[in-house]
Amino acid sequence: MKKFNIRKVLDGLKEVSSSTQSVQVGPQENHLIQETLQSEHFQLCKTVRHGFPYQPSSMAFDPVQKILAFGTQSGALRLFGRPGVECYCQHESGAAVIQLQFLINEGALVSALADDSVHLWNLRQKRPAILHSLKFNRERITFCHLPFQSKWLYIGTERGNIHIVNVESFMLSGYVIMWNKAIELSSKAHPGPVVHISDNPMDEGKLIIGFESGIVVLWDLKSKKADYRYTYDEAIHSVAWHHEGKQFICSHSDGTLTIWNVRGQGKPIQTITPHGKQPKDGKKPEPCKPILKVEYKTTRNGDPFIILSGGLSYDTAGRRPCLTVMHGKSTAVLEMDYPIVDFLTLCETPYPNDFQEPYAVVVLLEKDLVVIDLAQNGYPIFENPYPLTIHESPVTCCEYFADCPVDLIPALYSAGSRQKRQGYSKREWPISGGNWGQGTQSYSEIIITGHADGTVKFWDASAIMLQVLYKLKTAKVFDRNRSREDKGSAEVSDEDPFAIQIMAWCPESRMLCVAGVSANVIIYRFSKLEVTTEVVQLLEVRMQYELNDIESPDGGGGGGEQTSALPTPGASPQTSGPPSHPSTSSNNSDGGNIPCLKVRSTPLKQSPGYQVDLVVQLVWVSGEPPQQITSLALNSSYGLVVFGNSNGLVVVDYVQKTVVLNLGTVELYGSNDPYQRQPRSPRKARQPSGGLCDINEGSATSEDRCKSPTSDHRDNSFSRSRSSSVTSIDKEAREVISSFHFCETFTRKGDSTLTPCLYVGTSLGTVLALAVTLPPAGEQRQLQPVIIAPTGMLVRLKGSIMRMAILDSTGSQLSPVYEPWYEPNITADGEEREKVRKRRPVSVSPSTSQDFSESQYAVVCSEKQAKVISLPSQTCIYKHSITETSFILRADVVQMSQGMCLACFCANGHIMTLSLPGLRPLMDVNYLPLTDMRIARTFCFTNLGQAMYLCSPTEIQRITYSQDTCENLQEMLGELFTPVETPEAPNRGFFKGLFGGGAQSLDREELFGEVAAGKASRSLAQHIPGPGGIEGMKGAASGVVGDLARARIALDERGQKLGDLEDRTAAMMASADSFSKHAHEMMLKCKDKKWYQF
Repeated sequence: MKKFNIRKVLDGLKEVSSSTQSVQVGPQENHLIQETLQSEHFQLCKTVRHGFPYQPSSMAFDPVQKILAFGTQSGALRLFGRPGVECYCQHESGAAVIQLQFLINEGALVSALADDSVHLWNLRQKRPAILHSLKFNRERITFCHLPFQSKWLYIGTERGNIHIVNVESFMLSGYVIMWNKAIELSSKAHPGPVVHISDNPMDEGKLIIGFESGIVVLWDLKSKKADYRYTYDEAIHSVAWHHEGKQFICSHSDGTLTIWNVRGQGKPIQTITPHGKQPKDGKKPEPCKPILKVEYKTTRNGDPFIILSGGLSYDTAGRRPCLTVMHGKSTAVLEMDYPIVDFLTLCETPYPNDFQEPYAVVVLLEKDLVVIDLAQNGYPIFENPYPLTIHESPVTCCEYFADCPVDLIPALYSAGSRQKRQGYSKREWPISGGNWGQGTQSYSEIIITGHADGTVKFWDASAIMLQVLYKLKTAKVFDRNRSREDKGSAEVSDEDPFAIQIMAWCPESRMLCVAGVSANVIIYRFSKLEVTTEVVQLLEVRMQYELNDIESPDGGGGGGEQTSALPTPGASPQTSGPPSHPSTSSNNSDGGNIPCLKVRSTPLKQSPGYQVDLVVQLVWVSGEPPQQITSLALNSSYGLVVFGNSNGLVVVDYVQKTVVLNLGTVELYGSNDPYQRQPRSPRKARQPSGGLCDINEGSATSEDRCKSPTSDHRDNSFSRSRSSSVTSIDKEAREVISSFHFCETFTRKGDSTLTPCLYVGTSLGTVLALAVTLPPAGEQRQLQPVIIAPTGMLVRLKGSIMRMAILDSTGSQLSPVYEPWYEPNITADGEEREKVRKRRPVSVSPSTSQDFSESQYAVVCSEKQAKVISLPSQTCIYKHSITETSFILRADVVQMSQGMCLACFCANGHIMTLSLPGLRPLMDVNYLPLTDMRIARTFCFTNLGQAMYLCSPTEIQRITYSQDTCENLQEMLGELFTPVETPEAPNRGFFKGLFGGGAQSLDREELFGEVAAGKASRSLAQHIPGPGGIEGMKGAASGVVGDLARARIALDERGQKLGDLEDRTAAMMASADSFSKHAHEMMLKCKDKKWYQF
């Protein structure tokens, strides 16, 4: 029995009463389709974030767990283990992460933020959470240090003081190292902020403190005084110890390194300027840029490594940022592509008092992560297995496909594996911590990204992983070297003439079509064989929207019936090679047929993978550059590609390499044009095309690429005025072709058979149908023309048309027919090829019985509303107003495991799903309060409840709106923490044990605990318990390590209780002592007195 649901009833009442959400139901369709999707099938949650951390600011590594952590300027935390284990968390404040410190092998991490807060993260759960936070009120945090296997965290501040925090309770100790005690009393000046803190590797009781001004102090924690002070007249950036604790090294702002003996106070024993030119007369070398960080790592059987960033000489202008590795007498300077944010040397041991044995250096750059192998000659880099190259060139568009054919990922992978660079380190990737999730997801997913430099990347996105499969460079089709005289033209200043605007892909046939910003469309076939194309096939198309003033002096107001309003028909005949005229878009007086880019004239070697089949270019017409392409679709079964812009649409037959149709928007309507169109003079400022186009931060891509510089650009915000009135068109507005859909349907009203059809949606909310007549398959397909005829308007909606789809009589989606993939470069005789080509198109859905009089539904979604039309009667049976105040940025008809739905992403940040065909609202979540241009441009939904968008220029955020996926997510996520034995401490050796050398340990508890140090000032910092506290205890409760942790906490608590008891006993004894003392004194006083003298 069906459960009674009061919410559904209320929803129903609301829909009936609300004027905006009207739902019409035709009489006989009322009970046709039983909808299976309910609102409980939907839940929205973030799944995983891929890509390079945007604007990274800090880094840390756990050498036992082998986990790498990054902090960013926006307060994000990204953790990486073995390939496929990655995690994203966010500090609520959004303040920059200035430092990260792992509690090594404890499954915890301390983060220090620019808002002077310190947080403890529990990494023992799949989604890390904050256990404790401490917010400093009066002092600014500049440096933190947590010694290995210690629970006391040293925090240095801008005022030069050092505070100590108990990591377990996150309480401040009363022990404070004040700057004025640390420096000499004779020096009057403040030493500056604390830039470094670390304990002597051989003596935990000695702390080295580096102040910015150039003073270094060796502080004795027990005696609470400075043992030694070391002064240098240049500012300090970092300090590092030699593992024996007898020497340390400092890096300075003048590009020098100073090496000091711990006991030698006066001068450094050695001063090195790694990049300074040494003058002959023994003077000081010339100053260099600051050395921002230095690390000093020793090896058992050889020279130590000194590794540093910065320090280049000032005369190396234009030199790229460098990491310098000094090893014995050799100095290697490793150039990086971006500025260095931080670097870490990975060593075999976590113990600071042992030979370090460094094996790799992790270098965090502003836009990349590089890991250098120190164990191989020439310091090769490791091949990075993480998907960190999403932003290699800024992303301009994305498409997402779930449930792809099973052979597709292997085919793309094998084509992509040939593209790999050589010369990487032979060793395994050193960051290997964590465990993969136990995902049960069986279907394959592919993400395709289009980029500003014309590359298209295919990514395997199955089971919440991301891995690049294949990379296609579309710019190879064009000549890159523009001649010198063209460079003066204002048009050439375009930064990204090859940028990808729209992509259409058919996974089954593997046909790919891309539209670029320079008004070009390239059609690709997939092949496993290499081929050399002598001449790239090219079609040049003239698209023009001019209502001719001379022939229509009355203003063309006759309802669009005058034939003078037609665009210039036809396309230039197919040229065997590229045209001979100049390639750039110069505004020459004759305004000749010039494309924006010149197709290459030399033979093109095409590797296995995607190979160019045909290039279509729009050309300048009478001094006007071509309008940008705003919509694109392809159908592999029909062999057609269609694209549109603000002038009209063009249908290309890529089998015969001809233009089948080149129609102005007005012509689509025929004599039924509902709009009053005004004539336009040719040189008015043009309205840019309808897509949202400003994409990436660095180079703001203008929407009118490849147009004259005078053309106006739409402002970046979403405050586009949308005229709701569709009866009159503003003089300057253009009706833009906004979407297409190929289908087999009842093309005309009252048709009884299904025929191929192309639906066209426009920016004014009209859907028009075009009937497609195809020649018979086989040889005839090569010879006879494809005929396409407009059949009139299907429906009109408010706002620009976003998405169209066809459902069968049961409510399942009828996907467009396709041709299965075949190898296009078969070299066998003609007959063999003929057979392959004759394969019949395979329809995805089972053929539906035509018993119903109404046997299909057309789903149409615009920026404002959705309608479902019954075919072939063409009556609207359902309609739903999705948004009044905002507009939809992306809409997709998607297949969930329980049925079909319409998913919409709105400019106000709402994500909504509607049932099909009934258009009942199933989910509405206010997901993103602020939506920027990048998200608008890259958001896409796909089947089975998956969606994605670019949350920053370098990162893809994946989300799910499926309840099933949300429930299984915990299983699919990887584990960051795995129980690992801590390596044994280094052996002290017999003589060191006998004569006391070796490491000196220190009872920090005795020094920093409340008994000895007292309580810290309450106003200094406030403790905030984290939301992950209870979860954290649950997390810690798993496994042996958890038991140990619990035992330790219990012991600590017991110790504290015993300590309290001891204190109380001591206090009682003290008071008993004083009582007996008083009693004794009293007795002495009274001894000689008589009773009456009292």
